[in-house]
Amino acid sequence: MAAPELGKLGVWSMELRFGEGPGGEQFAHDLEEMGYDTLWIPGGFDDKVLEDVSRLLAATQKAVIATGILNLWKYEPAEVADWFAGLSDAHKARTMIGIGISHSALIGEDYSRPLANTRKFLEGLEAAGMAMDNTSLAALGPKMVALSGEKTAGAHPYLVDPEHSRQARAILGPGKLLAPEQGVAFGATIEEARATAAAGVGFYKGLPNYRNNWLRLGYTEDEIESDADRFIDGIVACAEVSTMAARVREHWQAGADHVCVQIISAEGDNDFATLTSRFRQIAEALA
Repeated sequence: MAAPELGKLGVWSMELRFGEGPGGEQFAHDLEEMGYDTLWIPGGFDDKVLEDVSRLLAATQKAVIATGILNLWKYEPAEVADWFAGLSDAHKARTMIGIGISHSALIGEDYSRPLANTRKFLEGLEAAGMAMDNTSLAALGPKMVALSGEKTAGAHPYLVDPEHSRQARAILGPGKLLAPEQGVAFGATIEEARATAAAGVGFYKGLPNYRNNWLRLGYTEDEIESDADRFIDGIVACAEVSTMAARVREHWQAGADHVCVQIISAEGDNDFATLTSRFRQIAEALA
């Protein structure tokens, strides 16, 4: 089976999966009508994400539905392969299972040997008959990026800048998927937008996978710890829609095939109507 056509532009949205109140399915439909070709949803916290993939496949007509991520500690490979085998051919063509190793802070004492255990899970998927072109791998470090190209359709890095896309493309070479997430933050001023971005990034600063990756990219411990403008602006495109669109284009120019945009919102500022308006502004700026 051929890899799903992710297109050049997508959405990464917590709200697509966990948004409160009615309107989530309409939100998904509106996003695909705006021209977002792939809709990514989180799954790192539980073992229910495949149920929401099925729900969103039913709610949409053409968008690829992708996981960012399916936590490999929460599933058995055969379970994922059996779920995929039960999809219709039309839905298989619109499904991308992004897989990730998660973090020791979330998994606890069972967490170990991230590279080896990721490889073991992918090999389990292959043995269970999973269509590996319908899988990708959350990959930050060089060895995980290389594994994504070896075993799956390619890499789905999260909280990265265009320099990471350049480095990842060099590792993957041509022909392999590179689909980074790009955070954006709106605000009446650049200071307000940066504050929103810093709050959104704050949780991840305590996770070694992300922190080590930012250090590899050239950000310093002081910049990360203090939410320095260079760090926040490097990871999250802030305030102006033109800045957000330019950042997406930088990823494309650096070698990304597909960029999924995540709106990092202040508390109470992430209702479906507001998000729909903001995603529409970004789509129009990139049209």
